[in-house]
Amino acid sequence: MSKTHGAPAHFHARRHFLSGMTALASLAACGGNSLPRASGVTDRQIGVAPGVSLHVRDWPSARGGSDDVIVLLAGLGANAHAFDSLAPALARRHRVLAITRRGYGSSSKPTPASDASYAPATLVADLLAVLDALKVPRIILAGHSIAGNELTLFAGSHPRRVRGLAYLDTTFDYLASGGYEEPAPTPYDEPPPGQADLASLDASIAYARRINKQWWPALEANWRDALEVLPDGSVRPNTPPAIARAMDVAAHNFSPDYRRVRAPALIVTVDPGTLRNLFPWLLQADPATRAAAQEVLDFIRPLRLADGERLAAALPGSSHLVMRNGFHSDFFIEYESTVVDAIEAMRWEGLQ
Repeated sequence: MSKTHGAPAHFHARRHFLSGMTALASLAACGGNSLPRASGVTDRQIGVAPGVSLHVRDWPSARGGSDDVIVLLAGLGANAHAFDSLAPALARRHRVLAITRRGYGSSSKPTPASDASYAPATLVADLLAVLDALKVPRIILAGHSIAGNELTLFAGSHPRRVRGLAYLDTTFDYLASGGYEEPAPTPYDEPPPGQADLASLDASIAYARRINKQWWPALEANWRDALEVLPDGSVRPNTPPAIARAMDVAAHNFSPDYRRVRAPALIVTVDPGTLRNLFPWLLQADPATRAAAQEVLDFIRPLRLADGERLAAALPGSSHLVMRNGFHSDFFIEYESTVVDAIEAMRWEGLQ
């Protein structure tokens, strides 16, 4: 298989997708699920460093009490609204905190001063500061996609603060997979927003609807929280390009050490299965492009499954759930009840 139509092209396309405008939409999530939900959420700004605060969405447990806590970390480009559906479903039994990393959404966006500014170690220090500020002693830590780095580093560095981990379609080792590479155009890239698509918030939402597999209210909430509305009514991402790049570089050049993890872990691996679950914007493309994209899909599916198995092997005693025909960006919404059931079925460590 040629490089253009093989795995490298796929990874370039996905990285471009996750780093650009559409990451703001596709990594968000929302709810159309029928699971009962806890009511009420409190939005907080928690200081984590001088001049830096993080946006935290805090759902109380429907059962009362605040000791049983799940923390949710979104994928690259997303913010706390990514879990506006999953969080209230989990809050039937747990207090749930969804945290927006520095650099995104309504959290502070300090200018990168060095390679460490947005490195996983900095993000983990931010998480610890949030937990200390809210006086949360131990957590079940769940993270989507790129957040797997933070799960592994936090659990290894602060084992007494972790009751368990939930890896939601993460990658075993980004650095071992090649590390950061500058995005290169491919035939599979989503159509970029034109000037008309950025002319207003409504126009940008219409654009997002066209390129996404699904669209729900919380997806829109995440989209809105990731945009800046300019004086003329046009919009742009509220994450400056330098920050987006710093986060992307640091995440993809990190190699996690699973040997330090002692907490029980749930691993969820998503098998896309169809083009609609990998490149939804290509469904109306010409036959040749669709055929080439199908080659990429056929190539990547066994790699993703093997990656999940490698992660499970690195965490002895972990539970591994493979979800078929899911979209990486919103499977925890489309199959919300399955994800919630898997989390609830785990035997997490005790509260004390």
